[in-house]
Amino acid sequence: MPAATPDSVRSTPVLQTTASIHSMASIQTVDASQGGHTHFDESVLKKSQLSKKSRKRKSQATANLYGTRYDVVHAVVEQAGMQVSKEDDPKCYLIWSDSFVQNERIAELKSYQRINHFPGMGEICRKDCLARNISKMSRKRPEEFNFTPRTWIFPAEYCTFQTYIKELRKRKKQKTFIVKPANGAMGNGISLYRNGEKIPQNEHIIVQEYMDKPFLLDGYKFDLRVYVLVTSCDPLRVFLYQDGLVRMGTEKYHSPTDGNIDELCMHLTNYSVNKHNENFQKDEDVSKGSKRSIRYLNNFLTKNGYDVPLLWFNIQNLIMKTLIVAEPHMLHAYRMCRAGNHAGNESVCFEVLGFDIFLDKKLKPWVFEVNRSPSFGTDEKIDYDIKSGLLGDAIKLMNIRVSDKRKSISAERAEAERRLLGPTKRPEHHSSTSKDDRVDRQRKIAIDKRKEELKQYLNMIRMDRKREEYENRHMGGFRRIFPTENKSQQAQWTQLLDDAFQVFLSGRAPALQKDMSRAYSQYKEAEILDMIEQCEEDGVSLTAALAPRGPKVHTTLLL
Repeated sequence: MPAATPDSVRSTPVLQTTASIHSMASIQTVDASQGGHTHFDESVLKKSQLSKKSRKRKSQATANLYGTRYDVVHAVVEQAGMQVSKEDDPKCYLIWSDSFVQNERIAELKSYQRINHFPGMGEICRKDCLARNISKMSRKRPEEFNFTPRTWIFPAEYCTFQTYIKELRKRKKQKTFIVKPANGAMGNGISLYRNGEKIPQNEHIIVQEYMDKPFLLDGYKFDLRVYVLVTSCDPLRVFLYQDGLVRMGTEKYHSPTDGNIDELCMHLTNYSVNKHNENFQKDEDVSKGSKRSIRYLNNFLTKNGYDVPLLWFNIQNLIMKTLIVAEPHMLHAYRMCRAGNHAGNESVCFEVLGFDIFLDKKLKPWVFEVNRSPSFGTDEKIDYDIKSGLLGDAIKLMNIRVSDKRKSISAERAEAERRLLGPTKRPEHHSSTSKDDRVDRQRKIAIDKRKEELKQYLNMIRMDRKREEYENRHMGGFRRIFPTENKSQQAQWTQLLDDAFQVFLSGRAPALQKDMSRAYSQYKEAEILDMIEQCEEDGVSLTAALAPRGPKVHTTLLL
């Protein structure tokens, strides 16, 4: 006969927690009419499933895409595992807008959020601003900033332009000019003139010399839409996407004459202009049709004996010089929006730019325009393939994490507590101290300030190293072009940045210039640690020298 089993053991054949028993009881019912079979309460089960979905949503980063009309942006964001908000939620992790974003909106963002525009980027994205700023830099460094066509801004430079026309007439030369609205897009309002005297005087337009000797592809004029990602302006970080679009005209090219000057589909390469032409060809093959890929162009040039690496070295060089023109404006505007921001902190802004690059018959690249809201329309397969890859890799590089929100809230609380509980002791005045002591105190204050700056710089270097390690693992189709490992090129671009700050912020914002020179210096972590240690040693010696001295002891007290 088997031994009796204690009640405590018999009642718990399977160990269950009280919580699990209650949860099972809440969703199970027994139907006696069906022989005691167990059924689940469907309403409770649905609530359980909804709560699981709710927990899943909370574990996902959210995206506000109310500002974009492009389906490919929605598709790529969802593929990245983000939850698209059903409302215009200003607290989402990612905010995407097709149009300009007000500075006030950027100022209101939390540190865990990202928005796809920088303040100040209009200084190179408006045609008139680009022309004006390149002109200023070309006066400082004419040999470096000679990659845009000669340009006049009307009506301000109308008289200068007419003087140039008279000089051409004296030399019996004729030029063709292309006229564009100062802030136009998609080829709207563009026209060509063979006679510069007929160009209207009082309209706000851009007049450029027409580049009449292009490199041709199958007899057609073309330009390149090159995509560039800027992930930070404080300090500057720039990536070049290694594919893009070759946009071709739809009429065989001939040099401009009075007879063909109005044939825009011959002289312009804008997709929005050429897509209406009956000769426009769509093809799933990237080597055919009126829209092709940059990868195809590279292969075509290589097969025909052209130096493709040199071409792209020159293209990235002029892209960087264009962004160098924008950097003082961007950084100044960004710091105004993000008061208290330190160089090296995570940027709340990023931007995907579309550079329109023209190649002349010698394969020299020229910058025509910079688009801050390039089209992400996907009328053809080639559009979707290139643009979805571009956007997906850009979002990966942004490294948006759900945990960032929690860290941001914790950091804000810590900063608030530090300000609330920080020292309130007023600085002591030492009117009776000697002149040497006052000098030593000033030196100690300077050393402490220097030590704090070095610590911030050390933190920036460490953050940059972590950021770079992440970027190297998730670059995808991008290539980092700034900062670069090419020391001579880095030195050249850093010098041009210094020149740009002098040109555009001369006498203003000296702290910005100091931060930038420090951000791009080549100090290593070990060197910074040595500097901090030296500051600490100097501070200790000064502290000892400034230690308070007791009253002089009278000899009579020792008797």
